[in-house]
Amino acid sequence: MANETTVREEGDEKSFEEILGRLESIAHNLESGEPKLEEALTLFEEGVRLTKEGTRRLDAAERKIEVLLDNGEVTSMSGPSSSEV
Repeated sequence: MANETTVREEGDEKSFEEILGRLESIAHNLESGEPKLEEALTLFEEGVRLTKEGTRRLDAAERKIEVLLDNGEVTSMSGPSSSEV
């Protein structure tokens, strides 16, 4: 049985956490000023793609949460409001 730490084959989707980790790595690398121009552009392009994928996943998760809350399947996690106390 595979888990999140298993090495993925080419074309497999990364988890949201892996995307976030890679974005952090790219940011640190670019901020260091070490990459040459071509490498920096390649890293930047990868970062843009990962940002779009991460945003897409967050939007999907938000829609799912809204559906669950609207259907009454999950109660709000914010706790009771001051009017309910």
